[in-house]
Amino acid sequence: MKNISNKVFSLKTKISILAVCALFVPIGCTDLEEEVFSEVTESSFVPSESDIVSVMASAYTPMRYVMGWQGWFDLQEEPADMFITPTRPNGWDDGGTYKRMHFHEWTPTQWQPRNTWINCFNGINSANRVILQIESEQLPVSEEQAVSIISEMRALRALYYSMLVDSHGNVPIISSYGEDLPVQSSRTEVYNFIISELNEVIPSLTETVDVSTYGRMTKWAAYHVLARVYLNSEVYAGTSNWDKVIEACNKIIESGAFQLSDSYSDIFSTNNESNSELVFAIPYDQIFAGQWNAHMKMLLPDHRLVFGMQAQPWGGSSCNPQFIDSYAPTDNRLSDTWLMGDQLSASDGSVVMTLVKEMPSIYDCDFTDGFRCGKYEIEPGATGGLSVDFPFLRYTDVLMMKAEALLRTGSSDEAATIVTQVRARSFNDLADATVTGAELEGDTTVQYGTLAEDGTIADAGDQTAIPYGRFLDELGWEFAGEARRRTDLIRFGVYQTKSWYNHTPKGEYTTLFPIGLEELNTNSNLNQNPGY
Repeated sequence: MKNISNKVFSLKTKISILAVCALFVPIGCTDLEEEVFSEVTESSFVPSESDIVSVMASAYTPMRYVMGWQGWFDLQEEPADMFITPTRPNGWDDGGTYKRMHFHEWTPTQWQPRNTWINCFNGINSANRVILQIESEQLPVSEEQAVSIISEMRALRALYYSMLVDSHGNVPIISSYGEDLPVQSSRTEVYNFIISELNEVIPSLTETVDVSTYGRMTKWAAYHVLARVYLNSEVYAGTSNWDKVIEACNKIIESGAFQLSDSYSDIFSTNNESNSELVFAIPYDQIFAGQWNAHMKMLLPDHRLVFGMQAQPWGGSSCNPQFIDSYAPTDNRLSDTWLMGDQLSASDGSVVMTLVKEMPSIYDCDFTDGFRCGKYEIEPGATGGLSVDFPFLRYTDVLMMKAEALLRTGSSDEAATIVTQVRARSFNDLADATVTGAELEGDTTVQYGTLAEDGTIADAGDQTAIPYGRFLDELGWEFAGEARRRTDLIRFGVYQTKSWYNHTPKGEYTTLFPIGLEELNTNSNLNQNPGY
């Protein structure tokens, strides 16, 4: 949240301010050859080094949609097995949008997928514009600066494409700033583009990890994105690359720039910008860099009294009880992640309401049905936005990606050592934190199947054992509510085969979202994804 690049004005804004200020320049009334100060033209505006930071910031700004209204968080969590948004007494049907996400019955007009498409391409276009401005010498930079900035923008562009290859797959590769209608590429081509771009720019990216690079693409952030794309390469391109996952993760580990946070909850605190785990954070500030409103959807209106908030939350999303039941009772991540039971007033400690685990049906739930996500700190006086910087890439993920790659390539005991290291901070007894390779190779502990209104399994559905399902559970417990569950479920084959809550599987085609109808109508080069 303290990243200067998110608080400086854009170049366009600076020009506008200069133009307004010029209106107040006094002009002698007898001077008929007056000089015009009310306009700032491209030729008369000479950008400074601070303006360059502002221009670069414009390419990062679209990332804030991640925790915004129906943003990346919703896209990743609503179709998965953890978060449910049922109809409640105060509404939340919203034309069936959340039910369609839960049932995997979305349409080409569904806003959550379109929001991802629009914001990612906004970021890509902004990165391309910065590259053009550098290459055309519109910005005053040295040759060394030019290489550094262009590499950073290409790495950021690759990050946006890593999201699009996951969500829509077959998208246009736009590597220059222009007005021509982009041509669609295959998912494999997009995957190859991301890998090629990252490998090419990594040597030119900064290794510095301090306030000057906070919230920006460093060499380590690029390696992290590279590892994530390799981790899912079998989904994206049909071939696994586990050795390359390990190689990319080792680069970050060996850098010594990051370490596990001593406290799990500190990672998600209001002042988390100095946390040792943050490889790439999206800075938020409820005044200067808003858009974080996911908490408003997850908390109840009366949580205003619990946290001393200025804003009144809306009370929609809660946790699937099947996932809650999978936690070990001694796992502190359960209470660090979810608000459960009595909710106490911040002013006098009285019980404001009591949250229950059960959620009878997506068609009809009471206000207090379902535990709520309380992972991200709600500071007293919080408004409609939060100032918690979102840990989009964090060091624990590096360790867990390496562990998964080791597990899948036969080194299960080495993988278990890493997982135990991660678990240790969330258990009071090391014996409870310790896992074995054999356990991680085993089936999931989540009881899949659709639920009856009394909470029992109504239809078990496909009960085939999930290879490495227990490791998938570990990912769920560690990264709950971090906008990634859909991707993990797809990689483990759960998303397209298992039933949960009121959801039954619809088939392999749902692993990609449809391309938006408006995008299809405005670009004749696009073809709809299969199945839609």
